Amino acid sequence: MNKEWGALLDRVRERRPLVHNITNTVVTNFTANGLLALGASPVMAYAREEVADMARVSGALVLNIGTLTAEVVEACILAGRAANEAGVPVLLDPVGAGATPYRTESALRILREVQIAIVRGNAAEIANLAGEDREIKGVDAEGAGGDAQVELAARAAAKLGTVVAVTGREDVITDGAKGYVVSGGDELLARVTGAGCLLTSVLGAFAAVEPDRLQAGAAALALYGAAAEAAASAAGGRGPGSFQIAFLDALAALNADSLAKRADSAGKAEKEERVAERPERAGAPGKAENADAENGQSVEAGFPAAAGKAAVRFFRVSPVEGGER
Repeated sequence: MNKEWGALLDRVRERRPLVHNITNTVVTNFTANGLLALGASPVMAYAREEVADMARVSGALVLNIGTLTAEVVEACILAGRAANEAGVPVLLDPVGAGATPYRTESALRILREVQIAIVRGNAAEIANLAGEDREIKGVDAEGAGGDAQVELAARAAAKLGTVVAVTGREDVITDGAKGYVVSGGDELLARVTGAGCLLTSVLGAFAAVEPDRLQAGAAALALYGAAAEAAASAAGGRGPGSFQIAFLDALAALNADSLAKRADSAGKAEKEERVAERPERAGAPGKAENADAENGQSVEAGFPAAAGKAAVRFFRVSPVEGGER
């Protein structure tokens, strides 16, 4: 596990994948600089006349509805369909889903008409896409946190039929059958406009070089958390402006060994989880289960995390007795 995640970062830097972003006007510069710092190659192309052509030659396509217009939605769908035809992974950042009916429906329309490889959002955005009411203010929301966030991500992945990343104080990514909880990072991320949007594009860079979307996404989340911690240390408490610049530096400075240390805790957690599996596990102590009558799933979480601020833990989603996955 540790070598695999570190190798993914090396692969991004060796291949420099072209990441096509149809993103919002607030974050364009930060997203482009962040991808360049990571080692990927960004392109921002929005015109309906060229988005399909650009998507076909890209390594990944990232759709972000932050500054939403009808033209943006049409461009997203044109590009998304072309990417699907070319075998290019498509990622969706449903910024502010749940804030207005139009914004929610636009995100759901993209999900209906484009095959999405990974959806990344905060807890409220993901909940609203999954048909669960969750309060959101503008484009911001408090995350669910802990086992509740794991359960939300698993339900959403099952309903939407894609890999789902729910990010916040802890990040959760799952394909509906298994997943990872990635902790760490720094609270200053929440005080920099576009940190979440850049994260989705970083997920795209990793998905461009790794067909296993869950592993690509987990590695990207681990890298992002490590970069945030390094940036906070470098900024020395000076505030979000210094942190933002230091974060770009940290994305460029981190190497495969840095990522491997995070991934090593995932491998240990996965080993512990597998050892813990038993036929009677449904009522085992220390595990949070959530039975969902509609999709017949329960989530087992709460496995030990590695010591320290940064940790990764593995979990499985098991079918409820009598239900279907």
